[in-house]
Amino acid sequence: MALLPLPPLLFLLLLLFLGMLASRAPAQPATLHERDAAALRDLRASLRDLSGSRFFDTWDDARSPCAYAGVVCAPDDADGDDSPDSDSSSTTVLRVSVLTLGTGLADSPGLTGTLPDSLSTLAALTDLVLYPGRVSGPIPSGLGAGLRRLRLLSLAGNQLTGPVPASLAGLPDLHTLDLGGNRLDGAVPAGLLLPDSPSLKVLILANNGGISGEIPAGFASSGLFHVDLARNALAGGLPPLPATLRYFSVAGNAMQGTLDGAFGGTAGGGDDGSASPPSPLPADLAFLDLSMNNFSGRIPASVFALPGLSSLLLSRNNFTGALSVPPPSPQQEWAVVDVSHNGISGEVPEALAAAGSLYVNNNRLSGEVPAAVARSVLAGRMTTLYAQHNFLTGFPVPPAAPLPDSAALCLSYNCMELPSASAADGCPTIGGPLEARPAEQCRSTTTSGGGAGGDG
Repeated sequence: MALLPLPPLLFLLLLLFLGMLASRAPAQPATLHERDAAALRDLRASLRDLSGSRFFDTWDDARSPCAYAGVVCAPDDADGDDSPDSDSSSTTVLRVSVLTLGTGLADSPGLTGTLPDSLSTLAALTDLVLYPGRVSGPIPSGLGAGLRRLRLLSLAGNQLTGPVPASLAGLPDLHTLDLGGNRLDGAVPAGLLLPDSPSLKVLILANNGGISGEIPAGFASSGLFHVDLARNALAGGLPPLPATLRYFSVAGNAMQGTLDGAFGGTAGGGDDGSASPPSPLPADLAFLDLSMNNFSGRIPASVFALPGLSSLLLSRNNFTGALSVPPPSPQQEWAVVDVSHNGISGEVPEALAAAGSLYVNNNRLSGEVPAAVARSVLAGRMTTLYAQHNFLTGFPVPPAAPLPDSAALCLSYNCMELPSASAADGCPTIGGPLEARPAEQCRSTTTSGGGAGGDG
């Protein structure tokens, strides 16, 4: 006798019942790789909360390490034979994929202690973040050799010492490396500034004080977007920059030489005396800070012609000669241009009227401030004009013209009578205001070339 087909409603109820049975089946057990568990134990023994921080409160034996604060685990996708001795058909092996040490909250003081060498054994780690605190000692030298999957490494704002590990250069997936605000020293591993690190886009080693050496000549061939090497001990000249660069700072180092090689000048060339073909300039560069170094010579006009540039900071160097600033495009607006505390001579270029804040003070500039610059100040488009300590002879505005409340204007210690008291209201108060230069200085030096650093 043939079986009758089940009615549609009964068939659906049977499927639902089978699904419920499947959902009640025991979940496949998961266990953290023993090597990762050991590394977390070492971290807990090496680090501790500063007073006021409670980051490690959840790191106790009552819970799984994958439930610790800052720990993210994922199934191990490696084929390797370093998995724990267990039946892979019944146990899922987990690896630590993301490790965030500290809370990062403004009211949290962070952690203290040292980084254990076993940190390098978290082989599946892609993101490693240590929030600012007082963690000291060296960065484990084998960190890059063990963590080949790293995409983000940030250990900024601590008290780490020693060199930047050479093993961090050449990591295939590393996108962001931030070791700023520590006490690191020694040379930057060349591979971090060259195409050896193919995915590296963000490199921050600022505020260490002891990072030394020179930027390699092949720097332009890297694909970096953001490079901050400020306030260290770098020396040598500035090579051509990567065409991909958007942010670059080497402020507060000991670099020297002209900017011609970096910005398509005429320095260098072949044996026949011809200039070498310039490297492509970084068209998207928005922030350039070369201040507080020993750069010299004229500032190339091509620096001001960078189409994406918003902030140009070249103060406290040894630049000389006149400024050559091409007319900006209608879309170009500089947020700030700072060429103060150099030995720049000649007149203030009219094109600088496009700057939101302009610092040309402490140079050897002469002539009148361009009318376009004065109009920009009075219209409120330029909110800061520092032009004190030069040899300027006039500021072409009616004496009674009101200065916007938002404007900071300083014209003191020049070869002019101030057009109004407000022309000195925005001056820095250090040392007290000076209304005008002595007349004999204006007669003897207005048209003379200036030495580096202006006249003070």
